[in-house]
Amino acid sequence: MLSSHTPVATLPTSDMSKARDFYQDTLGLTVDRDGTGAVSYTCGGGHLFVYESAYAGTNQATSVTFNVPTADFDGEVAALREKGIEFMTFEMDGVDWTDGVASMGTEMKAVWFTDPDGNILNLSAGEM
Repeated sequence: MLSSHTPVATLPTSDMSKARDFYQDTLGLTVDRDGTGAVSYTCGGGHLFVYESAYAGTNQATSVTFNVPTADFDGEVAALREKGIEFMTFEMDGVDWTDGVASMGTEMKAVWFTDPDGNILNLSAGEM
């Protein structure tokens, strides 16, 4: 069954050049496979597939979450800020916001940001 296979996060882009710059240079992802109009990145034990599509940026919800160890969260957030990433904030019950970082109790922290197409990405640490 499908539960024994690793899913691949899939994101559309309207501009492959901008997407490559963002995912490779800004986020530091490693190219796994490169094709015409599509590229696959290795991320930890999984993959992120980015392809050209007329529907890029139409999703208004989180598309991809990167789970990082709690000890790495602040460093990852700092590295994203250094690359010019701006974090989103929004209304959510039980969340305290500090400088774009959401804290959900003492156990979980998260940030949300967008890629050049407006796809919403999330970086989270801790337990829900």
